[in-house]
Amino acid sequence: MTDTERILSLRAALHEHNRRYYVENAPTISDIEFDRLMHELAHLEALHPELYDANSPTQRVGSDIQTDFQQVPHKYPMLSLGNTYNRDDLSSFYERVSQGLGRQPFDVCCELKFDGLSISLIYEDGCLVRALTRGDGEKGDDVTANVRTISSIPLQLRPDSGYPPSFEVRGEVLMPWESFEALNLQRAAAEEPLFANPRNAASGTLKSKDSRVVRSRHLDAYLYALLGDGIEGSSHYENMQKLRSWGFRVSDDMCRCSTLQEIFAFIDHWDTARHSLPVATDGIVLKVDSIPQQQTLGFTAKSPRWAIAYKFPAARALTRLKDVTFQVGRTGAVTPVAQMEPVQLAGTVVQRASLHNADIIRSLNLHIGDYVYVEKAGEIIPQIVGVEVSRRGENTGAAVCFATHCPECGTPLVRYEGEAAHYCPNDVSCPPQIKGKIEHFVSRDAMNIMGLGTEKIAEYVGSGLLRDASDLYALRTVPCDGYIALVRDDVTAEALHDALFCPLFSAEGDGARLPYVLFTPDSRTGRSLSCDNLLRAIEASRQVPFDRVLLALGIRFVGKVAAKTLAQHFRSMEAIRRASAEELQAVEGIGATIAQSIRSYFARPADAAFVARLADYGLQMSMPERERRGSELAGLSIVVSGTFSHHSRDEYKTLIEAHGGRNVSSISKQTSFVLAGERMGPSKLEKAQRLGIPLMDEAAFLNLLEQGKTPDE
Repeated sequence: MTDTERILSLRAALHEHNRRYYVENAPTISDIEFDRLMHELAHLEALHPELYDANSPTQRVGSDIQTDFQQVPHKYPMLSLGNTYNRDDLSSFYERVSQGLGRQPFDVCCELKFDGLSISLIYEDGCLVRALTRGDGEKGDDVTANVRTISSIPLQLRPDSGYPPSFEVRGEVLMPWESFEALNLQRAAAEEPLFANPRNAASGTLKSKDSRVVRSRHLDAYLYALLGDGIEGSSHYENMQKLRSWGFRVSDDMCRCSTLQEIFAFIDHWDTARHSLPVATDGIVLKVDSIPQQQTLGFTAKSPRWAIAYKFPAARALTRLKDVTFQVGRTGAVTPVAQMEPVQLAGTVVQRASLHNADIIRSLNLHIGDYVYVEKAGEIIPQIVGVEVSRRGENTGAAVCFATHCPECGTPLVRYEGEAAHYCPNDVSCPPQIKGKIEHFVSRDAMNIMGLGTEKIAEYVGSGLLRDASDLYALRTVPCDGYIALVRDDVTAEALHDALFCPLFSAEGDGARLPYVLFTPDSRTGRSLSCDNLLRAIEASRQVPFDRVLLALGIRFVGKVAAKTLAQHFRSMEAIRRASAEELQAVEGIGATIAQSIRSYFARPADAAFVARLADYGLQMSMPERERRGSELAGLSIVVSGTFSHHSRDEYKTLIEAHGGRNVSSISKQTSFVLAGERMGPSKLEKAQRLGIPLMDEAAFLNLLEQGKTPDE
C-alpha cells in the first residue's frame, strides 16, 4: 500500500471511529489504538504536505489562530422562534395552528430546547465546507476553523449513507455541564470572571480567536434542522432520523405528539428529567411535523408560524440573608459572599452566593436580615436576584456596605479605574495572596510540583517557611534529634537545635521564630518519603519549559494560551520584560489589557526581584534555540491571513521565524508584505490595499523560500 493509499485509508477509518464514539456512543477500538492511528496519520501527512485536506481528522486539533471572522450571508435566513412561558400561550399557539390548517389533523414534534449557540453547517459532497453563527439572521460569522474542533460534528460523511450532494444542517453548539464546571473552576483559580451559564461559555468559546482554546473546552453539538434544495421528506421527524443515519448527532429525546395533552405530558416529564441531562436545556421546542403543513402556515417577518419555544421558568427560592463576608484571592481581588439560611433550590441546598462587587450590592440595596430571592444562573451558580422589601421590619439590620479594608491584613482597599472589583494592594504580606500565588505556581499547568496541596501551603506559609514561591528552591532537610526538619538554606542545624530545645537561649537572637517544619522519619530508612518526594518534584520543576514558568508567575490576565504565545514570540523572559506595550500588543492574541498588566508586573520592584530569584535558582527563562534555515526574510515584518493548502497558519509562522522574519498580527506601514491565503479577512485586505502593502500568495511564498531570494530581489 502506498503512502497516499494509507493516508486515505486512515482518514476513512478515523472518521468512522469518531462517528461511533461521539455520535453513537459505541466505540469499537480503545483510546490507545485510536491515538496510534491518529499519530500514524499525522506522521504520513507531514511527509506528504501535497495531500493536505482541511477535513482530515488531524485538523481537529485547532492550531490556527484567527484574528477576525468573515461575515457570510445565509442561504436561508436563520429566524428566531417565538417564546412562551405558560401553558395558556401554548394552547393559543395550538389553536392558531389548527385554524391555519383548516382544522386538519396535525402532529407536533416536541424537542428539548438546548441552551447553546445556533450554528449552520454547510456540506458539499459529504464534506463540511462552512460553519456560520446565526449573526443577525441574514448573515453570520464564519467559524469553520473552530467548529472543526468539535468532535461530535462530522467533517466527512460515510460515502454509502445516502446524503444529497448539497445540504445545510442547523443545530446548537453546547458546552456540557462537566466541561462548564471544569472551566469555571479554572477561571476561579485564575481569578477570572466566571461564565454565568454554559450558553455564555459556549458562545465565548466558539468566537475565540484561538481554536486550540475551542478544542480544549470540549464543546458538543446537537442538530435539529435539515435544509436544502430538493431535500426529500414530508416529515420533520423523519428528516431528523435521516440526519442520524448520515452520522449526525440528533437528540434521542424527541417525540411526535397528536394532542395538546400529550404535549403537556412531554413538558411535565422534562421539567424534572432535564436536570439529569449532561447538557443545559431551558425549554421545549414545538414544531408542526408535516413539512407541507409548515409551508401552508408560512412565516411572520421574524419567526415561523409553525413553531414555538416553551421556556421552563427559572428555579427561585426565598431565604434570609444572615451576613456578608469578604474573601481575598491571589490577585488581591476582594469578593463579597452572601451567607444565607439554607434553602432547597433546583435539587441542592444553597446557603452561599457570590455578590460579585460593590455595584451589585448597591443595586440590590441589601440589608442584613433581608429576605432575598435566589436563583441559579445556568442552573449551577447561586445568585441573589432581588429583595422582598415588604418583609423588611424591626429585626432587619443595617445596610450592607462594601469593605474598606482587607479582611485579612487590614490594608485599605483600592478600586482601579474601569474595574468593578476592589483590591488589596498588599501583595507582599497579605496571607491569602501569598498562599494563592504559591498554589498557582505549583499547579499542574504551571510548575507541576506535586505534594503541595492547599493545606500544606497554608502550613508552610504560616510557619514562615515559605515567604513566596521562590523559597521552594531554597528548601533542604536537616536531621534534628530524631526528626527531619524542612528548612530554608539560610538556617543552620545549630540555630534550629537552639530554637527547638533552648528557647530561652535562642530568644535573644529571635531564633525561637526560625521557620521550619518537622517530619517523623521512617524507622527503617531514616528518611521521610513525603519530604523526599516534594524535594524531587521541586528539583524536577527546574526543567519545566519557559512558557509554563511565565504562566507560573501569575501575571494578571496571562493564562496558558497567552503565556505560550508570548514565549514563542519573544523567546525569553528578558525580552518580555523589555518589551513596550506597543510591542506586546503587536503579538497576535495579546491586547491592551494583557500588555499593560505585563508592563505593570515587571515595573514593580518586588515582582522583578522575584523573577530574578527564580532565574538564579536555575528555572528556564528562555525558549531553546531553534535551528535557522536561512535569512531570506531577515528584517521583514509579515502578516499571515487566510487559509492555505500546503501548511497551516501556525506552520507558516514557524517558517517565517525560521527564515529570519518576524510575525506581526496587524497591518501597518511597517508591514513588509501579507502572506495571503483563501478567505483573507476583509478588514485586513482593505487596510493592505489602502496602505499599499503587497500581497503574496502561498505558491509565491514557498518559491521565495526555495529560491532563497528576498522579495526585493
